[in-house]
Amino acid sequence: MHAQRSLVVCIVGGGPRGTSVLERLVANVDLLEPGRRLEVHLVDPHPPGGGRVWRHDQSPLLWMNSTTADVTTFPDDSVRCEGPVVAGPSLWEWGRDVARLLPAGSPVGEEARRLGPGSFATRRLQSAYLGWVFERIRASAPERVDIVVHATQAVDVTPEPGTGRHLVSLRGEAGQLTADRIVLAQGHLDTRPTLEEQRLASFAERRGLGYVPTGYTADLDLEHLPAGEAVLLRGFGLAFVDLMVLLGQGRGGRFDRRAGELVYLPSGREPRLVVGSGRGVPYHSKISYELGRPSTPRFFSPDVCLQLRAERGPLDFWDDLFPLMWKEIRWAYYHELFTGHPDRVTMSWDDFAARYAEPDRDDADLAALVAQAVPKQEDRLDLASLDRPLAGRTFEDPEDLRTWVRDYIRADLDRRADPYFSADGAAFLALLVVYGTLATATATGCLSTRAQADIEGWWHGFFSYFASGPPAPRLEELLALSRAGVVDFLGAGMVVEADEARGAFVASSASTPHRVTARWLVESRLPRPDVARTTDALVAHLLARGEAAEHVAIDADGDARPTGRLRARPADLRVVRGDGSASPDLFAAGYWVAGTVAGGAFPRPRMNAPFFRQNDALAREILRVDSDNSDDPANPGNFDNSGKSGSAPSPAATSSARQGAPCLSTTRDSSV
Repeated sequence: MHAQRSLVVCIVGGGPRGTSVLERLVANVDLLEPGRRLEVHLVDPHPPGGGRVWRHDQSPLLWMNSTTADVTTFPDDSVRCEGPVVAGPSLWEWGRDVARLLPAGSPVGEEARRLGPGSFATRRLQSAYLGWVFERIRASAPERVDIVVHATQAVDVTPEPGTGRHLVSLRGEAGQLTADRIVLAQGHLDTRPTLEEQRLASFAERRGLGYVPTGYTADLDLEHLPAGEAVLLRGFGLAFVDLMVLLGQGRGGRFDRRAGELVYLPSGREPRLVVGSGRGVPYHSKISYELGRPSTPRFFSPDVCLQLRAERGPLDFWDDLFPLMWKEIRWAYYHELFTGHPDRVTMSWDDFAARYAEPDRDDADLAALVAQAVPKQEDRLDLASLDRPLAGRTFEDPEDLRTWVRDYIRADLDRRADPYFSADGAAFLALLVVYGTLATATATGCLSTRAQADIEGWWHGFFSYFASGPPAPRLEELLALSRAGVVDFLGAGMVVEADEARGAFVASSASTPHRVTARWLVESRLPRPDVARTTDALVAHLLARGEAAEHVAIDADGDARPTGRLRARPADLRVVRGDGSASPDLFAAGYWVAGTVAGGAFPRPRMNAPFFRQNDALAREILRVDSDNSDDPANPGNFDNSGKSGSAPSPAATSSARQGAPCLSTTRDSSV
């Protein structure tokens, strides 16, 4: 009789991550004993598929920052995992069908008819796609699978007395549900303000000023920002782009093209936005020419990481990983430059490659080799100038800084649109491959806790800046807004002071002696994950009882550094308790969970995306209810009780890392 009882799984969070885990559970359901049913409860107050971030209820002016052809929620046969692939359409393929099938006057159909594979869809269209994905999963699930949606929040998970199962408490009068296993997939968690945010908010309230802390742009109240008045924006990434759109077009301004140049026509209701950041420049534009295929890793692969782990123990990011990562990225870049543009180099690819690949070459040797073989500075891939383009530059006159930033943005737009610089595209693809290798290295226990923190900090920030920037039209609009006097630039190393004497915010930077005084400050960046400050009741309760813990990075000297992310066992994403043991039935995945290096980006088709590999492995672990000791809380896998990554990778993890064959491919109807 026990074998016939349904396995009940509760997924907390119905956004892209939770929906993908659901899809993988359904695809792998045959792991259960014959005749046993699977019952999945999806808990989220927002509609399933899109969840909160990708809900329909947001401004139609907000776009995705990936093209329709580069977004999918279905694994394909490039994905190296154990579970079967169930074919499904990318956003572009789905939109193509929608454009054909939906009648005139349908907002979704009308937008889909305007888009091509290289277009950027609105987030509302992506919401419709994700909602369709969920409905397709539910409609195509085998008869033995039941899917139940709860449009509410989960606020706690506690043991069910005498059963070995768990009670998931739902907000308000929604009651409780009983589950065997729980997956925390809430996406971006809200947090209480930091001490710095509290200080600035208190100053603003005391002096009659305005302060908007970090948050998700679609959730912010921007109505009170005054027209025509200087507003400081701290952060120059994607959150800034959203704010720029909502405070420009969103307040009635419009764009027009005159003599080939984009011109912004203000409504008069816009604030005057003064933006600065650590780098002082926006994220790089998306590449708009057609990209090739990524190459097979040569210097930085899962096997290399496993070998180094066996030789050195848990690997450090800067000492062990990054030199190989950067060598891999430069290899792809220069391969494209030498083979695609041989007139711009002074030696053959074979000669360059042989010398480049020599194992004992350090950075200085490689720089000398590049200088010899690549005459033009614009054709060299230089990390320092790429990462910090304003470093060492100062501008006495704000107009000179303004001109420099505009020229920088214009040059970036031109370069990212020109296949003459196709080596940039090769580097972009190499970054994606490197990200995938990091996911595998994390899952197989290769990384030290400090390395994981460095990946989730500097590396993810650099990746987003170089490879996950805004659509080119958004940067064209930024230039037009700057020429219209709506946006101005403060530079790099931005610092904001709460000036009691002036009763205002005062901003400065390392790029200019010019200072800007304003009554309003907006943190134009997403909040960093910080589970210690989360307002999510479920996670807060788990942490308070020691049933979950924050991931703490331990450096080589034994110093502890909290990362803000939830601690999960890399090999299977089981939540790690405060005592270092792993929960048998509680799992977590997403941007806020340590070891989930896929970040918040959507997976691209044909890229063996870590997102799918992690979700497939997680789903199979959940369904593998009779495995020998994977449920034993006294068997914490790659972690010892000190919280350090201690033991060597397990044979199963090592086998998974090598992943010599793609998923078993099956085909189902992918039409609308």
